[in-house]
Amino acid sequence: MTHSTGKRSGPGSAPVMDVRALNRATLARQLLLSRSTRPAGDAVSHLLGLQAQNTRPPYYALAARLDGFTPERLSALMAGRDVARIVTLRSTIHTHTADDCLTLPSFAQPASDRGLGAFRAGLTGVGLDRLAAVARELVEAEPRTLADLRAALGAEWPDADPQALAVAARCTLPLVQVTPRGLWDESGQVALTTAEHWLGRPAGPAPEPDAVVLRYLAAFGPASVRDMQTWCGLTRLGPAFERLRPRLLTFRDLRGVELFDLPDAPRPDPATPAPPRFLPEFDNLLLSHADRTRVVPPEHRGRHWQGNQAYRTLLVDGFLAGLWKLDGGTLVIETFAEPDRARREEVTAEAERMLAVMHPGTAYDIRFGHVVRR
Repeated sequence: MTHSTGKRSGPGSAPVMDVRALNRATLARQLLLSRSTRPAGDAVSHLLGLQAQNTRPPYYALAARLDGFTPERLSALMAGRDVARIVTLRSTIHTHTADDCLTLPSFAQPASDRGLGAFRAGLTGVGLDRLAAVARELVEAEPRTLADLRAALGAEWPDADPQALAVAARCTLPLVQVTPRGLWDESGQVALTTAEHWLGRPAGPAPEPDAVVLRYLAAFGPASVRDMQTWCGLTRLGPAFERLRPRLLTFRDLRGVELFDLPDAPRPDPATPAPPRFLPEFDNLLLSHADRTRVVPPEHRGRHWQGNQAYRTLLVDGFLAGLWKLDGGTLVIETFAEPDRARREEVTAEAERMLAVMHPGTAYDIRFGHVVRR
């Protein structure tokens, strides 16, 4: 059943979805309204990857979304090369399934091309096709760190900027970070090889934009064209939505922006309870829409960032309500407003569950604080 405000923005126009309706629909797609029993690999695929600029966020992201999850399950998938860490959406590192590692980089290539633009001055006289061929030979002979690439590529092009050469290799090739990097409770520096070499099969063709639109709506909808473009870092996706229009439902948000959605996707009653959730830094829930008010109240905009640093976030009633961190033997929960007793008990129960899943056998105190507005 579709729930909206019941209003329409004009005669014969699409129904309007208010902020709570969008919030509950998005939480349901994100497996955050109620936890899913699906396997970890299926969840990674459904969510089109997990933002992974740091190594631990994908683990916390799945702990918030899956019933029965343990960090060892994702770690085993990574060790078995069923998932891997690779630069894709928005030219940032994500944990993707092997299938997506072999296809999504081509879809997201324009974002990587733009990221390379800032380094063009250091690549004078360097042919990118030849650089990609040389870099591929290097990393497929053995995984290489960025320092290794700078040195080896710098020897090949001594007049170029070594850092620009290494960045160009990363931007022109689908490079995965090999294990032990990314494994739970293990450490390892970043070492790179191609996705094809690591996963043992050739890359597939880039998926058609229409197919990615459908997957995006299943995980993040209802959404506008600009929302999806924000999620993937690409532009000019409007034609794909237009081709799909006969297969999709359309809505409007309170500002009149057109939203597209899959007919059979969940759109729960806006009054559906949304339990507290502890999310990692850089969770895609907070990064994948041009208009983030469906999760981030306007009065809290920017409060989960400082410079280039993102904080771990707390959702209460489905919306950003505070930050959290592990400080020694204490889980510190800093809310933007003082929760009432019932909310505090709900948040405490969820905190205890998260700690039991992610850090079994380790005792933590739970302390509430208050975020001072920056």
